Amino acid sequence: MFGSIWLLTYGLVVAGLSIYGLHRLWTVIVFFRCRGRQPVPPRRFEVLPRVTVQLPVYNERYVVERLIRSVAALDYPRERLQVQVLDDSTDETTGIVAGLIRELRQDGLDILHVHRRDRSGFKAGALQAGLPEATGEFIAIFDADFVPPPEMLRATVDYFTDPQVGMIQTRWGHLNRGHNLLTRVQALLLDGHLIIEQTARSRSGCFFNFNGTAGIWRRSAIEDAGGWQDDTLTEDLDLSYRAQLKGWRFVFVPDLVTPAELPVDMNAFKAQQYRWAKGAVQTCKKLLPAVWKSGFPLRVKVEATFHLTSNFAYLLLALMALLVHPDLRQQGVHWESILAIDLPVFLMASFSIFLFYAAALRAGGVSWLRILFYIPMLIAVGIGLCLNNARAVLEAVFNHQSEFTRTPKYGVASEPVPWWSLAYRSGRSWLPWIELVLCLYYAGFVVYAWSREQWVSLPFFMLFCFGFGYAACLSLTQGSSFAQAWGRAKG
Repeated sequence: MFGSIWLLTYGLVVAGLSIYGLHRLWTVIVFFRCRGRQPVPPRRFEVLPRVTVQLPVYNERYVVERLIRSVAALDYPRERLQVQVLDDSTDETTGIVAGLIRELRQDGLDILHVHRRDRSGFKAGALQAGLPEATGEFIAIFDADFVPPPEMLRATVDYFTDPQVGMIQTRWGHLNRGHNLLTRVQALLLDGHLIIEQTARSRSGCFFNFNGTAGIWRRSAIEDAGGWQDDTLTEDLDLSYRAQLKGWRFVFVPDLVTPAELPVDMNAFKAQQYRWAKGAVQTCKKLLPAVWKSGFPLRVKVEATFHLTSNFAYLLLALMALLVHPDLRQQGVHWESILAIDLPVFLMASFSIFLFYAAALRAGGVSWLRILFYIPMLIAVGIGLCLNNARAVLEAVFNHQSEFTRTPKYGVASEPVPWWSLAYRSGRSWLPWIELVLCLYYAGFVVYAWSREQWVSLPFFMLFCFGFGYAACLSLTQGSSFAQAWGRAKG
């Protein structure tokens, strides 16, 4: 009886993961089919339009100067440019911003300091608060960890000569890709999303989203869609879908790269992933019914459904991690039945991950040898994240409210810095201890499978063991008081 229940539950979980795997394969196919459809501005502006650059910051002492100076260096006529620093800070960031603004005003830059004290609505509230004082027809947005290239505005603004274009998104680059193993894996995760998914969706006429930064909005598109709203943790995804439901068209420009700093510690990375996963499910609940009621083609609605529900795959992965056992014959489950399930999940889920990220890496010029090293690491880190993101999904489903938690930035580049001794530490939680228990649980499976010569199961168990162990150990050690004290001593 137990074996039948287990097999049914496991089969449903695997079926769900396989469906998301098939969708990933479809995305890769669409990417290659549409990669020749380069977006081209219909014409050029005879007179460059006025642009307002919004810089939402909150306690960013280590990176705010880098951000503001890079924006001041934009190759755009000063008389057509306005900069707003939307500052919700409660520390010395505000003083740094004020000093920079005085200096840049003397150089002729139209720069405004909008300082809020209550932080209502978090980032969405700050962006919305800046709109009444914005003088630009177009609104460029950069988070504090980004460094826009000088040509960013000139290279994108002409796409708006098409009156139906509401937003232009550039591709994220990575200032500190090589900082450590975690930043290398994050870069791969983001490249998969930005190079493959965004390109495939935008060039096939499907919905895709503003990534919260490194893009430009038509102000009238923001207003027509109802403005920035703070009822989800992903205000960018929310506004993107509302604008596209109104008929606005978006353009993704993958060849223009806007570099940014990746989180260097596991707790910050988890906090970022938690916010994105929870916000996406909140947006799904809010807007997916409207998508299906709209007049868009069925293929667009189906793709939007996969897009907005994609984080449920983490919940399925967490369930699978709890259901796996190395010797189920004692429970009445035969390996023939398990193989009938595991073979499709390998082909449709695991193999699809390989193809998806291999395509992203090859598009970035990475060799096959490095691809064969990084993709198992990527799968392992995804496993390590599954409890963190599954928790976010469940909180969104059951309407558990939480505040917008910023991702700490330390101003690191490729060179190591003692970030562990700096301010802006990420919060700690009980979740790493559960990850550690699962790591030990799967370590036992590795020993068991080795002793029973279950060679097919061994790599599977090793990935789960390493994934949970990597996430747990980094979370616990990087967040420990010992690590911070050691960092201060080293500094």
